[in-house]
Amino acid sequence: MTITSQARSFDTAAASYAANRPSYPSELLDAVEELTGFLLEGARVADVGAGTGLATMLLQYRGANVIAVEPGPQMASQFRLSLPEVPLVIGDGNNLPLASASIDVLTYAQAWHWTDQRESVPEALRVLRTGGALALWWNDSDSTVPWIADQDARLHRLFGADDSPHDPMARFRGLPTELGFVHRHVPWTRTVPLDMHLANLASYSDFLVLGKEATTTFMAQERDFLTKVFPNGMVEEHYVVSLAVATC
Repeated sequence: MTITSQARSFDTAAASYAANRPSYPSELLDAVEELTGFLLEGARVADVGAGTGLATMLLQYRGANVIAVEPGPQMASQFRLSLPEVPLVIGDGNNLPLASASIDVLTYAQAWHWTDQRESVPEALRVLRTGGALALWWNDSDSTVPWIADQDARLHRLFGADDSPHDPMARFRGLPTELGFVHRHVPWTRTVPLDMHLANLASYSDFLVLGKEATTTFMAQERDFLTKVFPNGMVEEHYVVSLAVATC
């Protein structure tokens, strides 16, 4: 399984992704503005790996002039249902279909790790204007919360992952040091029905490539675990957004 094929696995679950994935808190864009040093309102923003448009929608609400870049045709179709007025081009971070020096802010919401930095870094620098900014962020469950730590342990066993201690800087390791990234963590929560929580979990790439039978078995067991923790059927999800911003 290559990085590219795992990244494109989301295209098979575009409708579920659109219906169940969490968005991002408004405080995240406050932090982007603080770290870039300018307002998003009126800025020329390209949202790369836009998916179904979760981040694009927030950027548009903030007043940015957004263009979305998305490689998956099914994800692009879902995007157009939600944001038909936003320009959308097919492409990815390794080969941006954007003019040189045309963008104020280049955003990657949950998407930078699917790129090849040998290609995506020069592409980002090419399309950003002088003084423009590259903003990368990842929305992760907060594993300092006990029930989430227990769920993470079950996921690690399922996928044979290393059950190492929580590393709050993990998303920032491996970023190109020459760009001088500054970092911020933004915690937030949402409360959703148990069915939505499980559907969101099943939309992650590891499950999309695992297969339907194994995924169904795990989710049935997970439902039993979480019903004991949340007997009212509403799951309080805790997240931390890891944000990295570089001014170019």
